[in-house]
Amino acid sequence: MPEQLWFTEILNRFFASPATALLRMLHVEPQYPQAPITNAFSMELLVFLFLVLMFALVRTSLSVDSPGPLQHTFEVLRGFVDGQSEEIIGPHSERFTPFLVTLFVFILISNLIGLIPGFESPTASPEVPLGCAILAFLYYNGQGVRSKGIGRYAAHFLGPSDSSIPIAIRIPLAIIMLPIEIISHMARVLSLTIRLWANMFAGDLVIMAFFSMIAIGVPIIFLGLHIFVALLQTYIFVLLTTVYLAGAVAEEH
Repeated sequence: MPEQLWFTEILNRFFASPATALLRMLHVEPQYPQAPITNAFSMELLVFLFLVLMFALVRTSLSVDSPGPLQHTFEVLRGFVDGQSEEIIGPHSERFTPFLVTLFVFILISNLIGLIPGFESPTASPEVPLGCAILAFLYYNGQGVRSKGIGRYAAHFLGPSDSSIPIAIRIPLAIIMLPIEIISHMARVLSLTIRLWANMFAGDLVIMAFFSMIAIGVPIIFLGLHIFVALLQTYIFVLLTTVYLAGAVAEEH
């Protein structure tokens, strides 16, 4: 049996049987049928429930005349993401802001929750960053198809579409460019996953190592470093997603 956090233990106590049955319906045999819910999933679920509660509190207390601290925080975050996406993507980038802000907040809380005793960062497990990376991949490609249509969007995988280039050059170039573009886009998923996972995993290991050796004083420095890395990696993930969005929806001139 793997070591379980207290929240994971509660989930497995009440939901182990239906979770195991669901996995078997999907032809996935859990390694531990009596405890199929992992720490990473339970922490991810906890972050999700926390965000739903926080968004509900913001929504129910919205005020133009006297906004609260939580509303101010989200307005600042929205303004920051909106300004950055407008610089990178250009006009009409505001339609992507809800997704980017939600992604930012989810990853940030997932990175920071490991600082609370009794919890751990779900982003320190590879499956959670992989899920975020796949979601970003599907989103920016979906927005590219929505913006240009499937035909025009697929055409940008074939290299330059300049009609002045002879077709005898464009066809061999398209044959070369297609696998390169596909590999390049798939590598983005791998890059986003490894960057976030490796940094958070290493940060958790360093903090645990120093707390086991020196429980007072010195670990505070590494807690501060962990917070900085959590913020930085969240920003980089959302920044790269914005860059990929810009490339997907950009119009050729």
